[in-house]
Amino acid sequence: VYKDGRVERLFGTDVVPPSADPETGVSSKDITIPVTAAASTTTSEPSSHVISARLYLPKLTESRKLPLLIYFHGGAFCVCSPFNAAYHSYLNAVVAKAKVVVVSVNYRKAPEHPIPAAYEDSWAAIQWAASHCDGDGPEAWLNEHADFGRVFLSGESAGANIAHNMAMAAGKPERGLNIRLLGVALVHPFFWGSNPIGSEALPPNTRAYVDWLWPFVCPSKPDNDEPWVNPMADGAPSLAGLGCRMVLMCVAEKDILRDRGRLYHEVLGRSGWTGVVEIMETEGEDHAFHLYDMGTEKAKDLIRRLADFLNRDAPPLMS
Repeated sequence: VYKDGRVERLFGTDVVPPSADPETGVSSKDITIPVTAAASTTTSEPSSHVISARLYLPKLTESRKLPLLIYFHGGAFCVCSPFNAAYHSYLNAVVAKAKVVVVSVNYRKAPEHPIPAAYEDSWAAIQWAASHCDGDGPEAWLNEHADFGRVFLSGESAGANIAHNMAMAAGKPERGLNIRLLGVALVHPFFWGSNPIGSEALPPNTRAYVDWLWPFVCPSKPDNDEPWVNPMADGAPSLAGLGCRMVLMCVAEKDILRDRGRLYHEVLGRSGWTGVVEIMETEGEDHAFHLYDMGTEKAKDLIRRLADFLNRDAPPLMS
């Protein structure tokens, strides 16, 4: 960010077109989604704009409806898009393995559009997807192929933070979502806090690398214990309000965010939430390793675990 306000992105600016992928048989296309931002968030008046998204459809071998995954890319809320080669290749692999329909959301980025802009756009994308639940929405792929009894959210890093916050919103009846979320898969989520936990303060202490991020992307609520970024903070809304039935938490051994993911798993499990939560830890790997070398066995293991999660049935209600 230059002194005159100009913003230059040095990473995550590449774009690959949608395609019929010959290796996986997955088809993709780009669409637009209208957004009306609530007056109570970033402005005193509602505002309207349009965001884009990339849809994915696996090679169809039978007529059954498929689980729907709404996906939020990472990039520290600042960089990247669904159209980057890494995310496009990753979702091709997930869709081919899991046989799911995907809506990959291109939410607005900070610093030009600080938080909660990304949340507003992501919620609008979920509502847009839900508008197809009766088979009469604007997008044929969702009308014809998506099973709205099996809707999942997922993302990695900042995208996993978004997925969590969207699931919390979905748990509030006043938000008026007309579908129920079955599961949420949080891959290396960006959660943080003011006080070090676990290995965060051990040498080499790299907390400063993360401490700056939240105040930068959310200057209106810059505290690193703001519940949007620290859902385990004292006084944060209880995770018992999470609006889904299943959660998969994925962490990586060398990721500085690992212990926050572990803590989320623990706090959710004892919160009184009636769903099922599980955790997967990848040894010897760092943050978002799977995006940049999907040919490794560890990346394939993560995709297999995610595919298995996306094909689960609803667990029995816990008393």
